[in-house]
Order: sequence, then structure tokens, then C-alpha cells
Amino acid sequence: MPPRGEMSGQDFNTVSFGTKQPQNRPASAGKAPGAPKAAGGGGGTQTASGISAAKLEAETDELAHAKVSKELKTGIMQARMAKGLTQKQLAQQLNCAPQVINEYESGKAIPNNAVIAKIERALCAKLPRAKK
Repeated sequence: MPPRGEMSGQDFNTVSFGTKQPQNRPASAGKAPGAPKAAGGGGGTQTASGISAAKLEAETDELAHAKVSKELKTGIMQARMAKGLTQKQLAQQLNCAPQVINEYESGKAIPNNAVIAKIERALCAKLPRAKK
């Protein structure tokens, strides 16, 4: 055991980065034994849920987030136009970015009942709520 003041807890071994693997090794030799193989061929990167990145990118319905319903989109647009407001004016009343109103009216937003409630109060109209 070294004396108290000298290099206790330090490891001064040399570490080198960037060494190339030999060219004659098979492609699977670099993988750890028992490591899970990537599904679906190429890509190989997997998300925390175990789905390959390529499969996640190609997925449409199963993993898609909820979007604003058509009834809500048209309801917001009709109530806003009945009040004679632009998207920017409505956003100023709600103290939010105009992009939020645009996303709700175009159907790209993820529904948030708190935001929908604020829009209802500003427009004095009843709008359909998002399902929980």
C-alpha cells in the first residue's frame, strides 16, 4: 500500500485510441458472444425499447403520437374566424407562439387539453377535447 500522500487511487497506465482491427477478421468476430443481433438487416442501432432505428422510422400507425381531430381543427378555425381574429391575434391573447395555433388548425399538434381549454375561453366556444 503506498504512503498516504502519493498517487493513491490514480491509474497511470497508457491508453491508446484509434488502433485498427486486423483486416482478416470475420465481420461477426467483433461482437460480444451472446449479444443480440439487429433485426431487419442493416442499421443495427436499437432504441431503448429494443426496436431497430430503421423499423422505428418506417413505422406509421403503431408508434404514431395522437394528433388533433378534424372536428377540433375546424372548430378552432370557425370560432376564430367568427370572432374576426387572425392566428397571430389569437396567439397574443393566449400568450403563446402563433405556431401553436397554426399547428392546431393544421392538425399537426399533439392535443393538450389545457391548451384547448385556453382556446375555448378566448373564443367563447365549446371545442371537442382530446381523449386521455
